[in-house]
Amino acid sequence: MTRRLLLGYLTAVVIVLLVLEIPLGIFYQQRETGRLAVDVERDATVLASHYEDALELGVPPDAAAAVDYARRTGVRVVVVDKDGTSLIDTSGPADRDFSTRPEIKTALSGVRTEGTRHSDTLHTDLLYVAVPVTSGANVFGAVRLTLDTSEVHALVRGYWLGLAAVAAVVLIAMAGIGWAIARSVTRPLRHLNAAAARFATGDLTTTDPDPGAPPEIAALGATMNTMAQRLERLLAEQRGFVADASHQLRTPLTALRLRLENMRSASDAPDDAEDLDAAIDETNRLAGLVGDLLQFARAAESAAPGTVDLTRLAADRVDTWSAIADVADVALDFASPHGAALARAVPGGVEQILDNLIDNALTAAPPGSRVSVTVARGRSDHQLIIADEGPGLSDEQKARALERFWRSDHSVPGSGLGLPIASALAKASGGSLRLDDRPAGGLAVTVTLPASESKP
Repeated sequence: MTRRLLLGYLTAVVIVLLVLEIPLGIFYQQRETGRLAVDVERDATVLASHYEDALELGVPPDAAAAVDYARRTGVRVVVVDKDGTSLIDTSGPADRDFSTRPEIKTALSGVRTEGTRHSDTLHTDLLYVAVPVTSGANVFGAVRLTLDTSEVHALVRGYWLGLAAVAAVVLIAMAGIGWAIARSVTRPLRHLNAAAARFATGDLTTTDPDPGAPPEIAALGATMNTMAQRLERLLAEQRGFVADASHQLRTPLTALRLRLENMRSASDAPDDAEDLDAAIDETNRLAGLVGDLLQFARAAESAAPGTVDLTRLAADRVDTWSAIADVADVALDFASPHGAALARAVPGGVEQILDNLIDNALTAAPPGSRVSVTVARGRSDHQLIIADEGPGLSDEQKARALERFWRSDHSVPGSGLGLPIASALAKASGGSLRLDDRPAGGLAVTVTLPASESKP
């Protein structure tokens, strides 16, 4: 929008400059040409008066005055008798017939004439003035003055160049002023755009409206802040409801599982025992789902990120999951750079991310395969990479894998919340989560977290 406003300002300035400078330049050109014609006509009249007596008496005129005038002004002077034969020519021999020249013919008829014509011989435009030499009603000859108009053209061209220079300076100045004005006009809109972009990422914190914003934009900013506050309250209520419901369900589910286990121990009927085992499994699955919902609700809460050591936390979680990996006959490898990899993350976020991703990887990995956990250190961010040698996911499945409750294989135990929880924790920490295919097969989950320079 800034560029459009600036383009509008400059377009208006260009139109104003054209409207003002083009007529001014044309007026200057006409004025200079007219002034030159008037001066030459006056001089021609003076010379005609000077040679009037000689032409009337029929005696050869003295060329000294014409030659002196031509030397001083660069104007060609031609004096002809009543037959059109030249008596004086400051640029050529005399006694030439000029009667066929239109301006001479008109002057010998007793009429003054002036104008501009192109000279093929000199390859330039010439200004001419021809006046009759008369006494009373009798015409005894004519005086014609011609001069090259290049000097006038040079003056006019210089004037046009001056106008162009003025226009360029005005445009440059207006470009700077217009840019400043456009930036000031669009500053409230940029403020709103930044707020909208922040809301789109899930950060619903509000800021004060721009004090210099127009009333309409200030009202829009206030409306957006109200919307963000209401959304924040609704989301907080939703998270609170999920957390409270999950927390309240854990106790009755635990009691229900204990009752079913007691009934299973007391039952001797094979059919009843099989049904009770199925009920216990469903209760355990439901308890796991409730636990994941509680974890997801906590992951959605916006806690302030702090500094953590990814190397130490990853090594601790790998050590914890090693026993489970041994039972599943899966090798759990860990690789990290020397020294700490300090990153910014929400409290407890890295541990939950690793637990969910390692659990998913061990579930997907077939017996005899490997699951690798790698810490990759960078300049502005660090990465946690958890890779398995399982069946992997198609592009369509990877696009849906971060949806809540989505599972690629419903025969495998799980709630479908592991990856969404990990992604929510990564985003709350200012990072991201990405799913990629391994070259040798399987899935690689990359969690990127911003690097931190302060110690945990």
